[in-house]
Amino acid sequence: MVVTGAGIVSPMGTGFAENAAGFRAGRAAFSPVTLFDVSRQRVGSAGQVDLPDKGFPGRMDRGTRMAWLAAREALADAGLSGGRMPMMVGTSAAAMPIGEDYYRAAHLVGTSRRAQLHRVEIYQVQRQMAEMARQLDVDGRIRIVSNACASGANAIGQGFHLVRSGRAERVLAGGYDALCQLVFAGFDALQALSPSGIPRPFDAARDGLALGEGAGFVVIESAESAKSRGARVIAEITGYGAATDVHHLTQPHPGGDAALVTMRAACAMAGVPPEEIDYINSHGTGTPLNDVAEGNAIRRWAGEAVSRIKVSSTKSATGHLLGGAGAVESVICLMALEGQWLPASLHVREPDEVCVFDLVREPRAAVVRRVLTNSFGFGGANATLIFEKEGMA
Repeated sequence: MVVTGAGIVSPMGTGFAENAAGFRAGRAAFSPVTLFDVSRQRVGSAGQVDLPDKGFPGRMDRGTRMAWLAAREALADAGLSGGRMPMMVGTSAAAMPIGEDYYRAAHLVGTSRRAQLHRVEIYQVQRQMAEMARQLDVDGRIRIVSNACASGANAIGQGFHLVRSGRAERVLAGGYDALCQLVFAGFDALQALSPSGIPRPFDAARDGLALGEGAGFVVIESAESAKSRGARVIAEITGYGAATDVHHLTQPHPGGDAALVTMRAACAMAGVPPEEIDYINSHGTGTPLNDVAEGNAIRRWAGEAVSRIKVSSTKSATGHLLGGAGAVESVICLMALEGQWLPASLHVREPDEVCVFDLVREPRAAVVRRVLTNSFGFGGANATLIFEKEGMA
């Protein structure tokens, strides 16, 4: 199963080339939140996308607009203008801003019932995705995956399974989420956000995550299909693992048990040992508990080879994109494979003692053949994907 197209929108910019340049340069993309009032929050910044107000078709909310841009780029990159294919989409907050508008309007005298019914209608994620598919001229089943911050990775994994099993020739798969006030205030109330607004994944003194927004999409198809139409192959998807950690509603198991299961499962499917993974794009949120759990899982998974495993968290540059994180980070892995460089974990002053692996603290050139990306979510959802550069194994 191969990836023939990729598209991305992130706080770093719009499009594969602009994002690749930003990550290659080690740039961080945090700015003051202007989408809603944050004056009563502890934190006032995030990874906010510079999205134009006009130029979008149909009745799309902010998140779907980013998804449409990324999906459109992925299709164009694959040499497609739509067509018959299923669409697998991961999201967590989805069209939450429309729900916020509904709530605000419900408290106003004279609010139109017709307008409220319209908000209810377009608030539904399946309605938004159906509109996006129509605008992209994509014809096929639409499946929504929503299991918190593993949504985007699992959507790609499920798309991979559809092609691998022969149930689809090609799939458009990815994930997205937009910043919204309710989610921002919720993470702030949990005191999960870094007070400085700058996350420091794997730093010994890390103090929380930063939120971001964006979308990532890929076109996955069989090698036979890609060859038959002369499509350029960006990379192969060779492994996928998913597992549930029932340890706690929001906290991962300290030893990273479920993460260990997904990493082992992905490697088993790909038929490669840990020492043949050149780079891990970690979940790496910058929260005290997550980074230790993932670090322990990497140590247990890699064993004696752990010191040679290169790891970084690109959330240090964009923030946590929630349901879109795994999809965007998958596209970043494709950038690393195509450009033969590694993105960095920024802002690290002193690495945590759990970092017995090679923590990449500045972008560096490297021979990159296989990459692994982890995505973990509230409720214990865990996913791992492995991508391989064709012809470099």
